Amino acid sequence: MRAKPLLTTVIAALLAVPAVLLTGAGTASAADPITLTSGFYVNPGSSPAAWVAAHPGDSRAAAINTNIAARPIARWFGTGSTGDQVASYVGAANSHDLLPVLVAYNIPGRDACGGQSAGGAGSVTAYKAWISTFAAAVADRPAIVVIEPDALGDFDCMTSAQIADRLDMLGYATRMFQQKAPNTWAYLDAGNAGWTAPDSMAANLNAAGVHNVRGFAVNVSNYYSTSASESYAGAVNSALASRGGSAHFVVDTSRNGNGSNGVWCNPAGRKLGTPPRSGGGADALLWVKTPGNSDGQCGIAPTVPAGTFSPDLATRLINGT
Repeated sequence: MRAKPLLTTVIAALLAVPAVLLTGAGTASAADPITLTSGFYVNPGSSPAAWVAAHPGDSRAAAINTNIAARPIARWFGTGSTGDQVASYVGAANSHDLLPVLVAYNIPGRDACGGQSAGGAGSVTAYKAWISTFAAAVADRPAIVVIEPDALGDFDCMTSAQIADRLDMLGYATRMFQQKAPNTWAYLDAGNAGWTAPDSMAANLNAAGVHNVRGFAVNVSNYYSTSASESYAGAVNSALASRGGSAHFVVDTSRNGNGSNGVWCNPAGRKLGTPPRSGGGADALLWVKTPGNSDGQCGIAPTVPAGTFSPDLATRLINGT
């Protein structure tokens, strides 16, 4: 999520991890979940939808409903989320022949550098049990899953032992989706255009098992323009190619309509981006971050905790103010 100086070296722990041949399509997919369904699923219980339902007389409600709540937005699952909740959500989408987008966000030491969304599972063992249950709950129903935003960009704020544990957990996660969710396109989060150098991110992705899944996601919860994000993804793919292959990618366009001003935490003057769609240079443009949900107690929302919906933030994104 954060925009940080480019890494100049690959962390020593990564150098000890052997490179693995990548596949161009990701071996997790027995079929294309986009063509298996008739469109993206709109979460009726998203935070903006819940706010609109609770505030029907608010002058901002109609605009928030039309511009945000009625759009397909990813649902995030983290600490306290259960397999039954994942299964219920995917099942609801499947019953309408629609494609759900989910985010797995429960890695131990989560948001190590930013600190606004700290938390996650209590141990490596607990995380592995949780992500295995997550993948099994999706099962063979079509889905898109973004795996652990920030997880491969936070290494500057972690010890070598923590990095080794994280790579082990992410590799395990990719194998679980490969084995248990054959009609899911899963994407490891790969940060954003202003954070980690493409070659370093390619090394991180390779070590984390990107070859097991469809590919990687860029710009999750950030503001870089679609063109900047696609350029960054292309540079990451060029670096992956030097290691034997490439991967597909998706872009979070939820808040990138005005591009980035270099600030990652509730900056002013940002705007909603292109609504979710498939195709183009990426597999899909997605709204991974929920527009209107705070990045943390910072920027233009100094009293709004991370992940909490703010109608003021939402309105600013609609108007680009």
